[in-house]
Amino acid sequence: MAFEGLTEKLSNAFKKLRGKGRLKEADVREAMREIRMALLEADVSYKVCKDFTKAVTERCVGTDVLESLTPAQMIVKIVNEELTKLMGSDTKHITISPNGPTVVMLVGLQGAGKTTNGSKLAGLMKRQGKNPLLVACDIYRPAAIQQLKVCGEKLGIPVYEQGQIDPVKIAKDAVWYARQHGHDMVFLDTAGRLHVDEALMEELQNIKAAVKPSEIMLVVDAMTGQDAVNAAQSFNEWLDIDSVMLSKLDGDARGGAALSVKAITGKPIKFAGMGEKLEDIEPFHPDRMASRILGMGDVLSLIEKAEKAYDAKQAAAMEEKLRTNRFTLQDFYDQLIQLKSMGSMQDILAQLPGGAGMKNIDLDEKAMAHTEAIILSMTPKERENPSIIGSSRKKRIAAGCGLRVEDVNKLLKSFEQMRNLIRQFSGPGAGKKMKRMRGMGGFGGFGF
Repeated sequence: MAFEGLTEKLSNAFKKLRGKGRLKEADVREAMREIRMALLEADVSYKVCKDFTKAVTERCVGTDVLESLTPAQMIVKIVNEELTKLMGSDTKHITISPNGPTVVMLVGLQGAGKTTNGSKLAGLMKRQGKNPLLVACDIYRPAAIQQLKVCGEKLGIPVYEQGQIDPVKIAKDAVWYARQHGHDMVFLDTAGRLHVDEALMEELQNIKAAVKPSEIMLVVDAMTGQDAVNAAQSFNEWLDIDSVMLSKLDGDARGGAALSVKAITGKPIKFAGMGEKLEDIEPFHPDRMASRILGMGDVLSLIEKAEKAYDAKQAAAMEEKLRTNRFTLQDFYDQLIQLKSMGSMQDILAQLPGGAGMKNIDLDEKAMAHTEAIILSMTPKERENPSIIGSSRKKRIAAGCGLRVEDVNKLLKSFEQMRNLIRQFSGPGAGKKMKRMRGMGGFGGFGF
């Protein structure tokens, strides 16, 4: 996550405050100095840092805070509220046009991720019931049109292109095409440059004048830090942008762009690219992001991910199998795939309260991959009835997944232990038996 370093430094500053029974104004100002340094190291704009710490300090040195029973907690609450305000206070959505297709004009510097993240956004809209159209208006970058076509094909979204002709004409024709073919959303993938220049901005202004987009969305690379903020300021001055999308927010960036861009441009961050897959895009929730930065987790986003991976019919069938002790290796594999669709175990942990402070815990992702490989090396009959797996079958399975027979034995033993537990807890008096679960370790063969 982009804010990992900032989270650690802020946690250290708050830890010092919690160690004091009563706080003085000097304690608060010392903590604010550390917070200011942490923000500057995260590549947050100096002016933003200064205004932020000033606002927090003014609220924290009040009598109500310093004389409260838990002043340190009150200060964390204030910092959380001010961080949320800094990033936009509430979640914003795409402005939908009441007449004709909603035209979203994606702009940004070359390399910021317009093509990929614009496609991600179109995919998200499609999953929400829209009928989007992707438009190739980047006629300069080699393979830009082909890249958009590949993304569109993977997402099942049509791509409108006319080759390397006037991008203003392409944009106008695409909007007309969308009206004729029932597309209610149009995403214009415009050209970028390595830096802001007059020729680029004039072309974008011409496209804006020709199609009158419902929304101009600037895509900025979160890993470029202060440079992203400078670019956002320039684009806003030229085009009067409506919103921002942050790309690569899952990387090891310091996070300064997310904390600065709203304050500098006054325009809301609406979406964030959170990974390499075309499904890895999320609405930007300032309150949830503030909680993650302060190490409080983001349980709501985690629940939303779980709901996307959750299949009600499959869950009901699984409940029946567990109740009647018919849980198989195939069922376990299906659950493993659902868990993987929510992201890595480290990402899931980071979204739990206090999870950011447990980054050194060894969550053996490789062991989970080994479990998956072993099960896939089995025949459907073996997955349904592991008891038929003898020594010769174990050798074949081990050879098929490139692991040892000992690894196969470990998985089968762990699975049998789990089935025995299920058998115990699905019978009479299951509620009392649940108490015995406390203190039990996981099953090593499953990588937990």
